[in-house]
Amino acid sequence: MAGNARTFMLMAGLTAIVMLLGWMMGGSGGAIFALLFAGAGNMFALWNSDKMVLRQQGAVELGPQDGGDLYNMVADLARRAGLPMPKVYLLPTEQPNAFATGRNPENAAVAVTQGLMRALNRDELAGVIAHELAHIRNRDTLTMTVTATMAGAIAMMGNLMLFTGGRDDRGGGIGAILAMVLAPLAAMMVQMAISRTREYEADREGAEICGNPDALASALQRIATAAGRSLNVPAERNPASAAMFIINPLHGLRMDKLFATHPPTEQRIARLRAMTGRAPGPWGHG
Repeated sequence: MAGNARTFMLMAGLTAIVMLLGWMMGGSGGAIFALLFAGAGNMFALWNSDKMVLRQQGAVELGPQDGGDLYNMVADLARRAGLPMPKVYLLPTEQPNAFATGRNPENAAVAVTQGLMRALNRDELAGVIAHELAHIRNRDTLTMTVTATMAGAIAMMGNLMLFTGGRDDRGGGIGAILAMVLAPLAAMMVQMAISRTREYEADREGAEICGNPDALASALQRIATAAGRSLNVPAERNPASAAMFIINPLHGLRMDKLFATHPPTEQRIARLRAMTGRAPGPWGHG
C-alpha cells in the first residue's frame, strides 16, 4: 500500500509538471490544453504501446504447441496469481532478461529472452515469470505506459517553449529556458522513481506467487551479472523501454543512483532473502 501511495503521489507530480508548462505557455487555458494533450497521448499509448514495444524487440509469439514448458509454466503461474492467461513471447537476444506489457490483465503479455531460457534453472525461471505476472496483476504495465507518455509530452512541451517562449508575466525567455531543461529532467526522475517503486513491489509479490523468494533472488543475481556482459541490441536502439525489463538491459556507462531505472540489485536480493520462511510453498512442489 505504501508503494501504491508513493506511485500515486509521483504521478500527481508528473501531472503538475504538464499543467505548469501549459500554464507558462498559455495561462489557465494552456494548462487545460496541456492536460488534454497528455491524456490523448495516453489513450493512444494504452492501445498501441504493447504492440510497438514487442515489435521493436523482435518478439515472436509462442502458443501451446511451440511454447512447450515455458508456455505451461506461464499458464500454471497465471492461475496461481489469479490472472487470465497472458500471451507469451520469445525475444531473440542472448542477454538474459524479461518484461511484461499490456494495458490490463486481459490484454497482457510476458516476454522472455532466449538467453534467459538458457541461463536459469526451472525454479529461477518461474521466479522471473512470477515477477512479471505481479506487474500485470498490479497494472504496473498501465502505470509505466502512462508515465512514459507523460514524460514524453513534458519533453516535447519543454522543447516547444524554446521556440515559442513563455508568457512575459510567467517567466518569459528565461522561464522558457529553465522549463526546457528542468521540466524534462524532473519528469525523467519521477518516471524512474515510479519504476523503482514498482520493481520492489513486483519482487515481493512475485516471490509470493512462485513461493520461492530465494529462486527469484538467485535469478536476479544471474541476470544482473550476465546483462553487463552481453548486448541487447533492440533495447539499446529503444532505451525508453529499459524500465520495462526486470533488470536494466542497457550496456555502457554506469549512471548515478538518482537516474537509475531499477533499484540496486543487491537491495532487491536482500529484501527477497529476508522473505524466506514467510512465503507459501515453492512453485511446482505441491
